[in-house]
Amino acid sequence: MDDVIIIGGSFAGLAAALQLGRARRKVTVLDTGLPRNRFAGYSHGLLGHDHKPPLTILADARQQLARYPTIKMVNSRADGVSGAIDDFSVLTGDGESLRARRLILSYGVVDQMPDVPGFAEGWGTSIVPCPYCDGFEVAGQHWGLVWSGPQSHNSVRLFHDWTDRLTLFADGHDIPPDIQADLARRNIPVVDDPITAIAHHGGHTATVNLATGPNVAVDILFAHPRNKPSASLHESLGLATVDTPLGIVLKADERRETSMPGIYAAGDLVNPGIPSVTLASSHGAMAGIFAQQSMLV
Repeated sequence: MDDVIIIGGSFAGLAAALQLGRARRKVTVLDTGLPRNRFAGYSHGLLGHDHKPPLTILADARQQLARYPTIKMVNSRADGVSGAIDDFSVLTGDGESLRARRLILSYGVVDQMPDVPGFAEGWGTSIVPCPYCDGFEVAGQHWGLVWSGPQSHNSVRLFHDWTDRLTLFADGHDIPPDIQADLARRNIPVVDDPITAIAHHGGHTATVNLATGPNVAVDILFAHPRNKPSASLHESLGLATVDTPLGIVLKADERRETSMPGIYAAGDLVNPGIPSVTLASSHGAMAGIFAQQSMLV
């Protein structure tokens, strides 16, 4: 029996594995090799790894984990989870049944792309969600923001640290009058037309095609489509969730423990805010440490 099975081997899961491996705990990491940020050319804001391809960072991390004899990496998905604290069972996609005293869920989320031609193709390059991840490289240029609800108003204020040139695309949605008034006060143009397609021109540059025109070219387009957990294991376990404006996330306490004793969660699966490899790594490390401490005798 393992001490911990980690389901999801991106930044959060590997950070958890590192802490547990250094504590000489027996760990199995299940991973499908499809991290959320695989569409991005570079990862930014991670100390010591700034402006490196995210897949390169993950490959380096796996290589570093290989020096810990108690960590086992398995390229497989988890199809089912059952049991309770000190005796969890995980059924893998290969039909293998694994057991562990604790579980860490770090299988992340998937972004639900709108049915707009060119949106999915530009995701991670000319269409991005996070100014901390990509804002510096296009600071001072013309930004676009696709309205996704009242939370977009906070993005407008946030973006001011990077640029004074912003166009808000309402995409056919109604913006509350008080927010419209604030946008007018800030001299931020609002385009009401629905978006019909997005054309990409290499790098970050994109043209937003509108129902009645004229089309609008931007140097980068920010959008926040809803997301959902990339697996449904938490549903079968009956774990508590939180419905945020951007999607469903798992509920976890300050120790990263979910509503079920012995199951911890980390990464985008519990983070309803701005996606960040720094936060994912930090939460993963915390989940690993607290899972280890919960097994002390």
